[in-house]
Order: sequence, then structure tokens, then C-alpha cells
Amino acid sequence: MRGIALALLAAMGSAWLAPHVALAHHSFAMFDASKTLKLAGTIKRFDWSNPHTWIWVNVVNARGEVETWGVEGSSPNNLIREGWTKDTLKPGDKVSLLINPLRDGGHGGSFLELVLPEGRVLRMRGFGGRSAESLPKASENAR
Repeated sequence: MRGIALALLAAMGSAWLAPHVALAHHSFAMFDASKTLKLAGTIKRFDWSNPHTWIWVNVVNARGEVETWGVEGSSPNNLIREGWTKDTLKPGDKVSLLINPLRDGGHGGSFLELVLPEGRVLRMRGFGGRSAESLPKASENAR
């Protein structure tokens, strides 16, 4: 009887812990969702990978120096539903990006919206439960 009680207790503990571990992976705590930042730059690389895509963009700062920014995006599965492919962004593409910046001020953020030179707007709805339409407008200080 004692063995059955221990097994039941272990199963209950695992059932409680599993969702919390899964949710911990999808934390957005490193990003400041109360702020948006507009970047203008050139695509360096687009990583079409699970669990999250990454956009690497070269941005020229106020001193004329090139900074590489890493922008975390949604999964390829979510992007396919929005019409993206692994070839949507190519090195050399000139873009402007709207992101939630990193809280620590580093060169990175969470993707919200991207505008291609011809004006096409790309979004990642569902990423973190947000859509770009529901966000506060970015400050006019584009980097």
C-alpha cells in the first residue's frame, strides 16, 4: 500500500510540474513589452529554426558603427500560417523592424513587425499572445 501511495504522489507531482516547466520555456521576461523600438537595417541572416526563428539585422548606430541585432521570432510552424517561408528574408534585404527591446539594453528584442522595401508588412501574430496592431506605437527614435 505504501508503494502505491508513493507512486501516486510522484505521478501527481509530475503532472503538476510538467506544465510549469513548459511555460518556463516561453517566458518573455527578458523583453520589455511596455516599450517598442523601431530599427532600420540590413538582414544579415534569417534562422528558420525551432523552437524560435531568429532575424539577425545589421543596424548603423548614431556613431556610424554597425551593430548586429538579434531578434527572436515565432516558430516556423506559426510563420507558415502567416505566409512566411524560409526564404522570406534574405541577406542584404533592407528592412525596418518593430521590436520589444531587451530589458538589459542589449542589441536584441522580440519581433513584432517588419517592413520590406516595397512596403510589404510582415507580422508574427500569436507570438507571446500579441499582435502588432494591439501594441503602443514605437517611439520616433529609430536606430
